[in-house]
Amino acid sequence: MEKRVAIIGAGISGLLACKYAVAAGFRPTVFEAQSKIGGLWNHTLESTRLQTPKQVFEFSDFPWPSSVKEDFPLDTQLLDYLQSYAENFGLLPYIKFNSQVIGIDYEGESDLEMQSSELWAGTGKAFGSKGKWKIEVQVQHDEHSSIQEYTAEFVILCIGRFSGLPSIPEFPQDHGPEVFYGKMLHSMDFSAMDNAEAVELIKGKKVAIVGAQKSALDVAALCANVNGSDNPCTIIVRTPHWMLPSYYVWGVPLALLYLSRFSELLIHKPGEGLLFGALASLLSPLRWGIAKFCESYLRWKLPLKKYDMMPPHSFLQDVSACTIVVLQDNFYSKVEEGCIRFKRSKSIGFCKEGLTLGGEGATQTVKADIVILATGYKGDEKLRNIFTSPTFQKCITGSSNSAIPLYRQMIHPRIPQLAAIGYSESLNNLYTTEMRCRWLVHFLDETIQLPSIKEMEKDVLMWENYMKSYAGNYYRRSCVGALHICYNDQLLKDIGCNPKRKKGFIAELFQPYGPADYLELTSNS
Repeated sequence: MEKRVAIIGAGISGLLACKYAVAAGFRPTVFEAQSKIGGLWNHTLESTRLQTPKQVFEFSDFPWPSSVKEDFPLDTQLLDYLQSYAENFGLLPYIKFNSQVIGIDYEGESDLEMQSSELWAGTGKAFGSKGKWKIEVQVQHDEHSSIQEYTAEFVILCIGRFSGLPSIPEFPQDHGPEVFYGKMLHSMDFSAMDNAEAVELIKGKKVAIVGAQKSALDVAALCANVNGSDNPCTIIVRTPHWMLPSYYVWGVPLALLYLSRFSELLIHKPGEGLLFGALASLLSPLRWGIAKFCESYLRWKLPLKKYDMMPPHSFLQDVSACTIVVLQDNFYSKVEEGCIRFKRSKSIGFCKEGLTLGGEGATQTVKADIVILATGYKGDEKLRNIFTSPTFQKCITGSSNSAIPLYRQMIHPRIPQLAAIGYSESLNNLYTTEMRCRWLVHFLDETIQLPSIKEMEKDVLMWENYMKSYAGNYYRRSCVGALHICYNDQLLKDIGCNPKRKKGFIAELFQPYGPADYLELTSNS
């Protein structure tokens, strides 16, 4: 049978999937809706920087150029880096730009046959089935568009969960944006503007921002630079998260505290044995102490109490949920100068003059000319919408009280000949994604085989229970941040490589892991 591979999306995940597929001898077709690579990084503000130091946010075999001096590069520098990567490995000829996939439909076994099978795709192999995917693509030409159809035996979804389909909150009756006399837009639309256009929109205006994660803080930083204290912007916060001014806590690198094998010994792991379970329980006071150590520094360093921005949960929960926010330089200086204001509220509505905030006390009004909703994206719905089959639409995203059910955070046990990259997060998405793509290519090359569907579903449930235990209400982000070494160990064992990447017992136990540790992977066989 043919082994055609289709990759949907040419962001970081799509480029990595393409690079490793090509290296393994495949000739993938990459469908990209935009006219260039980079995914969501093509729609960012000039105030946007990486949240992760470039030393760990880099491809294992393609370091940042020496011309980039910043530890946290700008969005434009990252796009240049991605372009260089694509050119260096000859990926651009495989990409069809201006080609938006509007639907995929599986043709092969019936739903009944697939649901009754004990093995994924009937064999547990990437190309074991006779089925194929029909891919419907809307191609944008200069002045018109056309619908084209492609066929592939395997599909890799790299469409991301933080773009494309904005999440708009539900507002109380008669208090929605229709009563607002100003302008409301989502941060996705604001970030997609030309920088000059975005500046012109907010210049001299009262701006209210709903949300307090990275996109909200990027918007606030731009507003502060443009308007200063004359027209301060207001950030409406429902639940504050821990914010880091740098990757050091009381002079100690955060990586030493949370990105080493020793730090993972303190965490109860999915499928752990009695010994490691007992050890994690025994070391729980240390786990608590490390979190309090970090929290004490942030309370001292940042005026969290003064501005009512103290998170109600532990530092470990934000690490485990990938909801840690890294502040831009001098962010709280702008707050102290009166350029940025915080308002806490669980209840938010619109009025003619701006927003109404409710809570335990009396309702208050935040006057605004512009309201920007930095309220996230409907990543699950976006993933579901790409399938034509109601059966796949129903099962791909799980239930309302479960995470997206992906084995190894990539393979849905009930959807054949398909992988999804980028729906599970880590504290460093780039090299975690790279590890996934390396594992996936071994699977495509049929050097590894999946276990039974029941075994995969059992493993998925164990990881979900771990996420619920440590990430709280944010478990649906499927973050492996606090166990990224353990997670990578699983991938390495699957493909027959030694998971121990350091030299010596002490280094293996206490040194942080990063991209360089996974550069050369050799099989144990």
